[in-house]
Amino acid sequence: MADRSQLDRFKDVLSGTARAIAHDAEIELAFTADAPHLAGKQIKVPTPTRGLPPEQVALARGFADSFSLKLRHHNAKLHNARAPGEPAARAVYDAVEMVRYEALGSKNYPGMRANLAAALDMRTHSDPITRANSASEVPIQGAVALLLREKLTGQAPPPEAIKGIQFLRDWIDEKAASDFEGLAMCLDDQEAFQSQVLSMLEHLELVRADVPPESPDQDEDEQDGEQQDQDEQENENESDEDDQSSAETRGEDKGEPSEEQVDERQEDDSDSDEEGDGDAQDDDGVLPVRPNRPFSDLPPDFNYTAYTTKYDEVVTAQDLCEPEELARLRGFLDQQLAPFQGAVSKLAHRLQRRLMAQQNRSWDFDQEEGMLDAARLARVVVNPAHSLSYKMERDTDFRDTVVTLLIDNSGSMRGRPIGIAAISADIMARTLERCGVKTEVLGFTTRAWKGGQSREQWLAAGRPPKPGRLNDLRHIIYKNADEPWRRAKANLGLMMREGLLKENIDGEALMWAHNRLLARNEERRILMVISDGAPVDDSTLSVNNGTYLERHLRQVIAWIEGRSPVELIAIGIGHDVTRYYRRAVTIMDAEQLGGAMVEQLASLFDKD
Repeated sequence: MADRSQLDRFKDVLSGTARAIAHDAEIELAFTADAPHLAGKQIKVPTPTRGLPPEQVALARGFADSFSLKLRHHNAKLHNARAPGEPAARAVYDAVEMVRYEALGSKNYPGMRANLAAALDMRTHSDPITRANSASEVPIQGAVALLLREKLTGQAPPPEAIKGIQFLRDWIDEKAASDFEGLAMCLDDQEAFQSQVLSMLEHLELVRADVPPESPDQDEDEQDGEQQDQDEQENENESDEDDQSSAETRGEDKGEPSEEQVDERQEDDSDSDEEGDGDAQDDDGVLPVRPNRPFSDLPPDFNYTAYTTKYDEVVTAQDLCEPEELARLRGFLDQQLAPFQGAVSKLAHRLQRRLMAQQNRSWDFDQEEGMLDAARLARVVVNPAHSLSYKMERDTDFRDTVVTLLIDNSGSMRGRPIGIAAISADIMARTLERCGVKTEVLGFTTRAWKGGQSREQWLAAGRPPKPGRLNDLRHIIYKNADEPWRRAKANLGLMMREGLLKENIDGEALMWAHNRLLARNEERRILMVISDGAPVDDSTLSVNNGTYLERHLRQVIAWIEGRSPVELIAIGIGHDVTRYYRRAVTIMDAEQLGGAMVEQLASLFDKD
């Protein structure tokens, strides 16, 4: 009780501080186990554990300070009105705006510096900049934002991001050093700051200098010419591929990233074009994002192929590992994730209660046949003239359902993400089985790094051009839909095996899981994808277009969502998957996976 009252006092202090910073008495603050976010005037920050450890207190204060500063210093309508249309440019535009209002807080309130740094460390932890091994893997907006923060506040970037920043530091300094100086002089003037940012985007070659962003004061004459401009743009688009090719060549000659390479590193806050003070602010600066290329990027003649499917395999977990090794890996998984299992189990119980509530049965009494109604035997004893009473059970309409969990088994999932994905899938399968919902657990990766036998065959054939997918697929069945959970429990430990997690080719894995669902007899079929980013296979992308796998993934998703009876949902770990999937959610940390799975499944059944 003492701990709870201590937490309540901390919440009261944090709420008062947020109102004071934002100069708004209507702000409400609450704790959450999900991603911290801002919705209207409601701030939600991570819940500290009992005892209020200093690092968790700093994290909660950091997000509360950041959101409060946004409410005070950020004008969403002005921000959206001048935002560039290019996804890469928009990502940088949004990121540096967050740096602006947080820098104002750091300068005006020195006590905020450490709190904001703690929040930044959490956001950076799941950012792809921490895993970058080359300039092409560094998200440009992350690098620009961290370097600008260093310029404005004097604070060094988080240690885990320094390696990634170094790949682009010299290039950004060369292109935008003077812009950083200009931005430092207009921090408290958002409009002037935006003008300087747009200039910086031109210098970084993320927007074209001859196409300024649309002004909110655009007059009627300009609107009348929009159709003509669109026609001209269609003619210009025909030469885009040639322009990108020449830009790539220039980038290689000068040692600088080309425009296409920069675009492939970008992230975009989906739905951020909406104006308003509510939804448009919800998750700014909290959820990391990746390139959000429009589906229209697909050329009409795009045709995904595989160089060879001879070496692809669909295997069960038992085929890849001996039973004794599976049992050892499962024990290791349980030991590593014991601290999180209780929380996920509580969420699973909540899902079970919600599902069972929809399966409640009712009874029809005073029937001529059925089960004997023992509750009415007393009146027969009192008056033998009464006839025996029967009751019949009436079922509610709950459609026969099967759920497939498709888990990304790529190398970037190694560590805590894949562990929590495994234990969450395990508990979901157990819970859904209790509710009469069959569950299948699948995984996808490749058999080898850098192409495997497919690439060797391609090299032996003289490197024919445009070979298509150039790696050996490995699709893993951890649990069949008809297999009881107790028999498949040990199989999920395979995800913890060293060397299993390699590349990820999402499009073909999605079709594989989808086709397995179509073969089922259940009336309702649900496919949940758990992934931490876009499809990546170095062997395939090195000899095809840089968006080859991503284009195919978009194509597959569009077909399933538009034509298939399978219901598709996705959960992104640390990366925004809403740019691919119509029904999706992004979580900041793998520890939130269990809650996200429960809520997504529960929302589907609630709708039903």
